[in-house]
Parts: sequence; C-alpha cells; structure tokens
Amino acid sequence: MKLLSFAIPCYNSAAYMEKCVDSLLRGGEDVEIIIVDDGSTDDTAWIADRYAESYPSIVNVVHKENGGHGSAVNAGIERAQGLYFKVVDSDDWVKEDAYMQILETLKNLTGGEKVLDMLISNFVYEKTGQNRHKVMRYKHALPAGELFSWEDVKHFHKGQYILMHSVIFRTRLLRECGLKLPEHTFYVDNLYVFEPLPWVKNMYYLDVNFYRYYIGREGQSVNEDIMIGRIDQQLLVNRMMIDYMVENKTRIARSAKMKRYMLSYLDIITTISSILLIRSGTRENLAKKKELWSYLKKKDWRIYRKLRYGLLGSCMNLPGRSGRKISVEGYKICRRFFNFN
Repeated sequence: MKLLSFAIPCYNSAAYMEKCVDSLLRGGEDVEIIIVDDGSTDDTAWIADRYAESYPSIVNVVHKENGGHGSAVNAGIERAQGLYFKVVDSDDWVKEDAYMQILETLKNLTGGEKVLDMLISNFVYEKTGQNRHKVMRYKHALPAGELFSWEDVKHFHKGQYILMHSVIFRTRLLRECGLKLPEHTFYVDNLYVFEPLPWVKNMYYLDVNFYRYYIGREGQSVNEDIMIGRIDQQLLVNRMMIDYMVENKTRIARSAKMKRYMLSYLDIITTISSILLIRSGTRENLAKKKELWSYLKKKDWRIYRKLRYGLLGSCMNLPGRSGRKISVEGYKICRRFFNFN
C-alpha cells in the first residue's frame, strides 16, 4: 500500500500540468499519482498516458467523460490506494523540501496509538505579477508538530481557513463520511474541506510551505467576473453547506470548537456569495441574495441569527443603494488586506 495518493483533476491542462506532475514525482515509490483526465480535448490524455508509461508503479491515469472538478476528485477518491489522500490542481505544484518533510511526518505517524485523520500544512499564493508571495499559515490557530484534537484548536482569524491546498485527509475517512462532490459544479472545494470535519478526531499541523497555489491564469474559476458569471454554482455549494450544517447538527455539536469553526467558514462563504451578487448590480442577483438569506432562515433560525447579525452578515445586508456601496467598499478593503481574488 502507498503512503500518500495524489489526485490531479485535469481538464485541457496540457499547457501546464507537467510542472505539477514533475513536482509530485519526487515522492518516489511512497506515493501514487492519479491523473484524472476529465474529458479533455487537448493533449492532456496523451501527456497523462506518457507519464503512466514512464512511471508505471507511481502514475495511474483515469480517462472519463467530463464531469467537472468534483467528479474528478470523486474518481480520485474511489481509486486511491494510499493511506492518505491529497488533491493537487493541475496548475499548482509542491515545494520539494517541504514535500519530503510531509512524507517523513506521515511515515512517523502511521501505525501509532492514535490514528491521524487530517494533516494541515501551509500554502503559498503564487500570484501573477507579484514578487512577494502571501503565505497562509496556521501557527497561531493550531499547535505545531504534535497530534491534537479539536479541543486544542485556538482562534482562527478572518480569512484564515483550512482549504483544499492545505489539507491531507486519511483516505478511508473520506469514504466513511460519504463525501460525494456534485458534478458540473465549480467551488466544490469548499465542500471537500467542510463535510469531512465532523469525522476528524486527530490532526497534525506541519508548519512548512508545501503547496504552491497559482493565481492569475486567464479563465481561472476564482476570477471575480467569472465567479459572478457562475454565481448559481456558488449558490448551490453555499446551500449545500447550509443543508449539511442543519442535517448533521447532532454530530457537529459534539465539539464546540469544531462547530464554531464550521459556522465561521459558512459565514465567509455566505459573505462571498452575497458580495458577488451585490457586485453584479442586477435586480435578478439582488433578489437571489435575498433568497439565499431567506433559505438559511427557513433551514435554521439559530444559524441564521448568528450569521445575519454578525459583523459580516450585517455588512452584507445594509439597506438601499448606499448600503450596498458601503458593502462593496468594505469588501475591497478586505480583498487588499487578505490578498484574495
């Protein structure tokens, strides 16, 4: 059995996927690299097959009809043979020295008295046109270099969340929790780092800059204009997160700190949905914002009250055109401060 399985969802990734795959090959026989060709029409399939021929004991290829990012991740989870599992997007890559530390840490923790469920490491925003790179660290929120539980977690700052780029899950946990991401939908990475959390008991934070997250490629899904164009998919994910919080209320309530973190993450996703709807400026999208908050209110009054009358919810629901203008200006300040798209 492999130590760590990587899934690389690829859709027309021929122009940049080799940098990603080459960075992962440095893990040698300890790792499995699953390249998921999600119905590509360029040379992605040919490149993937070439890697599988050259590294038959490391690289596996899945060719499938196009189903979107979530479908590709699902395929990776289904086929993974490693004890642990990580998703690496085809335009991203990993840093070699940190990679070796990740593998060494996983080896040391395997077979211990406590089962590691989730390993967290830092990631770096590799943003086009910027010499300085923002690093997402967790050292003030999580104990470093030791196994810990939710009860040991400290306060996360706004803008500081455990994202797909920073997390490695135990493979069996992803299957046991029943994670199944929706197809033909962007932004499902939010579900990926949300739904497994109530099953996570033991965590480990390794304070290394492992994952390099590339921002700036034309057509990238996190581009604001593109997100507005795909707002219905963002709203679908947002509603699914609301549903999950409500339907798994009992399990989530077992840890007050986990519940607080999950509520905070739902808060920021709902804020992003709201500000994108406001930014679009259309009457239709302003109605969708009202519908989103009404949906939350109908699903669970307590969660609605906590989010609606918190700092972010209050800012997103200021009345009238002038209120919306204040919301947008606040968003711009936050975007510059946290350096997100």
